[in-house]
Amino acid sequence: MRTAILALTEQGARTARRVRAALPDADVFVSRRVAAQADAAGEVSTDGVHASDGAAAENGGMRTFGRIAQVTAEIFAQYDALVYIMAAGIVVRSIAPLVRDKLADPAVVVLDEQARHVISLLSGHVGGANALARQLAVALGGEPVITTATDVEGLAAPDAVAAQLGLMPWPHGAILNVNRTLLDGARVRYVVDASLPLAAFYRERLAGGGADCISFDVAETADVRTESAERSVAPVASATVDVVLAHDPARFPAHQRRGGLFLRPMRLVAGVGCRRNTPEAEVLAALADAAARIGVPREAVAALASTVVKRDEAGLLSAADALGVPINFFSNETLAEVIETYGLRESSFVKQTIGVGNVAEAAALAEAGRASRIALGKTKYEKVTVALVWQISQSSVSDREASKT
Repeated sequence: MRTAILALTEQGARTARRVRAALPDADVFVSRRVAAQADAAGEVSTDGVHASDGAAAENGGMRTFGRIAQVTAEIFAQYDALVYIMAAGIVVRSIAPLVRDKLADPAVVVLDEQARHVISLLSGHVGGANALARQLAVALGGEPVITTATDVEGLAAPDAVAAQLGLMPWPHGAILNVNRTLLDGARVRYVVDASLPLAAFYRERLAGGGADCISFDVAETADVRTESAERSVAPVASATVDVVLAHDPARFPAHQRRGGLFLRPMRLVAGVGCRRNTPEAEVLAALADAAARIGVPREAVAALASTVVKRDEAGLLSAADALGVPINFFSNETLAEVIETYGLRESSFVKQTIGVGNVAEAAALAEAGRASRIALGKTKYEKVTVALVWQISQSSVSDREASKT
């Protein structure tokens, strides 16, 4: 996930460097006052860039801000996770006007200046704040502070499971109902629509985690399916609640009428950059490794995206054909707009070579649209660079550009 680390004080800035050691791709923001003090003292950030630099350098120099509320408002929608090193009250006041929806808000984690406590404050399950808090606590030797009821009780909440598998809980109101039922002692049974391309993967992961999981092959004609037909797949104990993995809730009308919870697969977009004449095999190998890093098979990749400069790259085109997925190429103007919108880092070499300094992340985000989350930041292989983005909604830049023609 794309992460920003924010610090207000000199000690906070030192802790921010420790956090960044655990999250090397994160951007660090420090207050101008602290940056000015460091600059006056001739102090240099751990990556060799003066902390007073206003803009992030290519190698990840610290950025500066004036007021914490203002910088929070500016970057809240740009990042998948925000890690604050300051008092929790300051953070609460800064994010309060921006919080919208647990399915869309970024993860927010708060640390004290000594990193003794790592608090998951917002979007613990879907956004990944609980997992991030645990990760940082281990790296920094602190104590994770998790207040989510299911986590406290040692229960695997379906929305937490969804985050691990690239699924999005729907509808929003059903999440609380299922988790409340789970806390009351019920068991969750996962019903996997057998028509899903990754149905076998979902069943294997769920069963491997000790979950009760079945597969259900529904009929193609919706009007012949009834509640009794859905329930006939297997007997259900009264203290069991079904959670259905399906792309189209209409395939399970009875579950939908009951207000049941669905976990819907998100679309995984791979942004790809590569050297000239890179063979198909190397592109596919890079995609397989990138997918494995986020815990999904290569087959989870649903679309490729790159720069228009690569539109005739044979290895890239044949890799898309081998995967059976579409590939879209974006103009430098579109990629530059995405880079500016998200504040993406750019490579001066790549920019000098093709005219834009970030291909993999920018192309993936352009294809996925604004309702998206970076699953894997740009990852470099010998001849290929890959970034992975979960597309939460089905509206993307390519969809919008196609609608204009």
